[in-house]
Amino acid sequence: MSGDASTGTFLQGLERGLAVIRAFSAETPSLTLSEVARDVGITPATARRILLTLEQLGYVRSDGRRFTLTPRVLALGWAYLSSLDLGDIAGPFMEELSAQTRESCSIATLDLPDIVYVARVPTRRIMTVALGVGARLPAYATSMGRVLLAGLPEDELTAYLSSAETEQLTEHTLTAPHDLREVIHQAGTDGYALVDQELELGLRSIAVPILDSRGRAAAALNVSAHASRSTKTALKTETLKPLQDCAEQISTALRQRGRI
Repeated sequence: MSGDASTGTFLQGLERGLAVIRAFSAETPSLTLSEVARDVGITPATARRILLTLEQLGYVRSDGRRFTLTPRVLALGWAYLSSLDLGDIAGPFMEELSAQTRESCSIATLDLPDIVYVARVPTRRIMTVALGVGARLPAYATSMGRVLLAGLPEDELTAYLSSAETEQLTEHTLTAPHDLREVIHQAGTDGYALVDQELELGLRSIAVPILDSRGRAAAALNVSAHASRSTKTALKTETLKPLQDCAEQISTALRQRGRI
């Protein structure tokens, strides 16, 4: 529990309400009252009060037995994204980068264990999964995830690597903690990360951090391409410099507006 609890500023009811919302996922899109209580670690009576409140507010619906989230939950994430003005500020720079490289580009932030897409300029479909603002991908297998993980304090990185549920997404995916630590550290040293068909066969991507006023990675910017169009060498020799220039332009624009 937060240290603020002792001062009376920690609202346990709010904490539990948010925990109930997070209990729903792609693996568990619908839950019974008892399942929510078990997963969140609260009593059935408390789970019932929270679920009924969320239902009255329009964030969940029920068929009488099972509960599911409603699209209204997206408004919570959109409030954060809108407050950043990231799409408006970064959009023109990303459009120019996409036109220059003729490839898709995206911005994501870190929300362990995933990255969350907050802006995207697509050119053509290169993944089997459709990506848009709000999409989530595993941080360990993505170029943006690795440059963001490289910015974590070492103890936080260790905690992440020890608890991350890694999956062999392709034959190229790195999953061992020591291997991931090595490539993440290398990304920190190089200032960029290149992932070659680890997330999906045929997909290569290269990413750089978008730095805040204190030089920390506030977000990441990437260019992704099909392996048949861009070699690893081409991404480093032809794409990396425009990518870095774009990230610096976005970082400067966001700092000037007091957003990071």
